[in-house]
Amino acid sequence: MPSTARTHQLQQSLIYHIFNRGHNRSIVFHTSDDFKYFIDLLTDYSRASNMQIHHWVVMSNHYHLAVEFAVPAKVSSIMAGIARSYVYYHHRTYKTAGCIWQGRFKSQPIQKELYLNACGRYIERNPVKAGMVEVAWEYPYSSAAYYALGKQDCVTVQSPLFEGFGIGEESRRQKYQEFLFDFDSEEDTLFDNMEYSRGSAEFRRRIIKENGRYIPRRQGRIRTMIA
Repeated sequence: MPSTARTHQLQQSLIYHIFNRGHNRSIVFHTSDDFKYFIDLLTDYSRASNMQIHHWVVMSNHYHLAVEFAVPAKVSSIMAGIARSYVYYHHRTYKTAGCIWQGRFKSQPIQKELYLNACGRYIERNPVKAGMVEVAWEYPYSSAAYYALGKQDCVTVQSPLFEGFGIGEESRRQKYQEFLFDFDSEEDTLFDNMEYSRGSAEFRRRIIKENGRYIPRRQGRIRTMIA
């Protein structure tokens, strides 16, 4: 049964779909030790930085996360810290030098109520689309098994929407498995293109782009335009 200790608790926050890949699409996670090291980094940073990872997948040359940040303005510094830490490990382990990532990570704000479930499905189905597994929860380096099988891991903080899948853990897991199969091909378009936030008009109005990253708009007096 999933741990009840690491459940959603953030009040004022913003959820991002985050993605990065290896330079020139090269492999950055070569062995199970590499995957474990990166996953441990995600765990350590999430606990130290008050961020919650609801959905995730780590593939050999890229990763996707659906992360809720208590302080959205810190998304760049937190993700840069994770990337740097893994670069140091990679250089030390494989005697490499230079950049291993394609550049700065990409981030896409998503509205929790409308898009978190769809984004999670998009993320967890990556290994299926790549032909690596038949069902998403067979892949060992993702959150799919947490939701579909109740398999605990050190990274996943249960999505605030998961309880909506049914009454009781067994029912929710079964419904979630069905949900992973019932995907919409339009989701690829929604989440492949990370230039745009995903949410209602009101949600988009409440966020702005600052220094290349979306953050919540600062509260202030709304100016009224008179025609």
